[in-house]
Amino acid sequence: MIESLKDGLPAYHQKEDTMEGRERLRLLAKDLTRDFPRSPHDTLAGYVIACRTLDKCRALLNGTIGEYHFNCPLDQEFFRFTGIDPEEFKDFVATGATDEEVAEWIEKKAVKRDRIEVIRWNNRMRYMRISELPDELQEFLEDYIPRYIPRNRRVYYWFDVYDIEEQRI
Repeated sequence: MIESLKDGLPAYHQKEDTMEGRERLRLLAKDLTRDFPRSPHDTLAGYVIACRTLDKCRALLNGTIGEYHFNCPLDQEFFRFTGIDPEEFKDFVATGATDEEVAEWIEKKAVKRDRIEVIRWNNRMRYMRISELPDELQEFLEDYIPRYIPRNRRVYYWFDVYDIEEQRI
């Protein structure tokens, strides 16, 4: 647990945009022009999608996001379910918070739910088929999949698009 919490933030996170925070952020941020964000399957604070969202947020703040987008429809699923404001998330990440500190912050800020509700949501996200997505995402993926996913690879679930394209499966 983080020591010396005030308003839910460690002392060094209470000042906005410190040199130390910018340096920590630089060290933690992935260069998404050369590397991939974590899989949407990976969890942070018990939520799927959160690790990937964090990687993209750090990269955005560090100027290394490349073609990725923070607060995309996938990220928005995480923000909608947790009730966390994307700008507030970004502001906290900008302090140079570690994964553990972001996890603690998410636990504090997220809508309080029974564990089984989070598990159900995680499983719904993990196994969501393209046909279960909103129409605009289905239309987007109808063109995206044949363009970026090898023809011999089948997409069964939404997360497959990311994991196949980023060569995890």
